[in-house]
Amino acid sequence: MRQGSAKRSATLSERGTPALLCYSLRPLGAKFTMKRNLCVALAASIAAGFLSTSLATAGRSPTDKKEAPPKRVAIRAGRLIDGKSDSAIQNAVIVIEGDKIVSVTPGGATPTGVDTIDLSHATVMPGFTDVHTHVVLNGDITAEDYDVQLLKQSIPYRAILGARNAKIALDHGFTSIRDLETEGAMYADVDVKTAIANGEVPGPRMQVATRAMTPTGMYPLLGYSWELKVPTGVEYVDGVDGARKAVREQIMYGADWIKYYSDRKYHFEADGVLHSMVNFTDEEAKAIVDETHRLGKKVAAHCIGSDGIAAALRAGVDTVEHGDGLTDAEIDEIARRGIYWVPTITVGAYVAPGRGGNWTKMVDLEKTAFQKALKKNVKIALGTDAGGFDWKEVNQAKEFEYYVDYGMTPMQALRSGTIVAAELLGWSDKVGTVEAGKWADLVAVSGEPLKDITEVERVKFVMKAGVVYKNELR
Repeated sequence: MRQGSAKRSATLSERGTPALLCYSLRPLGAKFTMKRNLCVALAASIAAGFLSTSLATAGRSPTDKKEAPPKRVAIRAGRLIDGKSDSAIQNAVIVIEGDKIVSVTPGGATPTGVDTIDLSHATVMPGFTDVHTHVVLNGDITAEDYDVQLLKQSIPYRAILGARNAKIALDHGFTSIRDLETEGAMYADVDVKTAIANGEVPGPRMQVATRAMTPTGMYPLLGYSWELKVPTGVEYVDGVDGARKAVREQIMYGADWIKYYSDRKYHFEADGVLHSMVNFTDEEAKAIVDETHRLGKKVAAHCIGSDGIAAALRAGVDTVEHGDGLTDAEIDEIARRGIYWVPTITVGAYVAPGRGGNWTKMVDLEKTAFQKALKKNVKIALGTDAGGFDWKEVNQAKEFEYYVDYGMTPMQALRSGTIVAAELLGWSDKVGTVEAGKWADLVAVSGEPLKDITEVERVKFVMKAGVVYKNELR
């Protein structure tokens, strides 16, 4: 800019926006003439209009539209198991606004002017939560079942099946799940979770663990020629530094939880205890847990034998998965430290006949452990290991039935898959009970689960976040 022009601009800037606008009109040429006062008045008017428009539109884009108020819906429940009360509440009215519950009134009147869903002949419950699933796995009774999926199915194809399986879970009444690794499908669970959250496909809200971890050579695929580079079902992790790096990497790519395999090779010895071979050194396992906790996440450990369970407890894990070989001392420690146990009974019973060996005995052993843990008030959260069995063959809600068969009351079993599972996920303020302020996640069945727990395997109504995904009770 030339010196003279710079001086004029500076002078005009000091005189304010009207003067600047007036000066900007001068290039229109000689035909455009007006007195200075008229020019300034016109410029002032333009500036005032611009300022008024700017203030009116501040904070919103030109395409913003006024949002409609959240829709209100009322549900009349013949019986309500709210997750807190010791018995069912008769004739309750649940009022929902948008995706949240705003009120629950026993024997209340349905508000006027709102849509009403009549479930007066049904039992309404909180949406179920399964805290151990594998949406991109579809059964692995045998090694061949597992190998075929990793060798012959692409990760995109497995992700598509994962979306299908998530829909199956939702249809069965599971409005929230924790998915504990992709079994070789990298970070596809994050993609399924994201697609559901964005409303692209229907499914439960998810927390995911991505790839899981073992040391090199301690998880399938195994037994192939060293000349072949075959996929593995986990991320191989070695050494303390490698453990910390793997944790950081998985969290970077979307892991809500970190999972590792504490043991393998389950066997009985002369003491009658189910033993196992521990995978990680104590230093490696502790590094996994410490780094995960440092980054604000939690750790789930696959541990079936007593040795693997003991190692996981030494490392400081947050949840024990499977736990068939729990000893009395380990049960006491889990109870004392408030660690959650996720038994996954359904998968053990499903795979045992096909796997043979010690598996049938392991199922029986877990029943004994379950009964002891129940007496000692261990926090037992419902998890099925769906994906370890074919999603299309077994209803996840079968797990509730096992818990009752093993000694829980129907109410205790329901709480394991609602309020206790919500606590494990850190979502106690969002799900697990039917009360004001919680997400509107509801399921309903025709019968009475407190009299016949198998009713939960026949869910007829599913609502997630105020949206009805299934209603066979109309």
